[in-house]
Amino acid sequence: MIVRAAEVHEVDQLATIWYEGWNDAHAELVPPELKRERTRDSFRDRLRAALADVRVAGPMSAPVGFAIVKGDELYQLYVSAPARGSGVAAALIDDAEAGLAASGVSTAWLACAIGNHRAARFYEKRGWHRTATIAYSADTASGHFRLQVWRYEKLLIPAAS
Repeated sequence: MIVRAAEVHEVDQLATIWYEGWNDAHAELVPPELKRERTRDSFRDRLRAALADVRVAGPMSAPVGFAIVKGDELYQLYVSAPARGSGVAAALIDDAEAGLAASGVSTAWLACAIGNHRAARFYEKRGWHRTATIAYSADTASGHFRLQVWRYEKLLIPAAS
C-alpha cells in the first residue's frame, strides 16, 4: 500500500471520506453543538488548511483514506467505508508513526472519542495505549469546542541516523 502526499485536487474526495467517516464514528457520541459544526464544508476547509500535512492512501485522484499529523499528535485518521479492513488504516498509521519518529517525536499521542470502540480496538492492536481521559479542544469554524476524549500514546522507535 503506497502512502503519499495529498494533492490539492483531492480535497473534495478527502472531505467526503472525512465527513462520512466522522458521522459513522462520532455523530452519536458527541454533543449536538459539535455535530452541527461538522459539515462537509468544514472538513473541506480544514483539509485545505492542513494540506501540507495530509498523507493519503490510494491511487492518484482516487484516495481511499488519509492521515494528518500535527506536532506530536496523530491528529486525524480516516478510511472510506469500502476500504475498511483492507490494510489502508494500518498503512496510514505506519506512515504517520514513521514521519513522527523521523521528526524526533519519541511519544506520539492521539485523541479518540469516548465510546468509539472500533477505533480504540484498532489503536490498541497497533500498539497504542490509553493513558487518560482528557479535555480536548476540537477545531471548528466558530472556534474551539471543548470535550472529553480518550488519550492514546505510543512510544516510537527513533529513526535511524
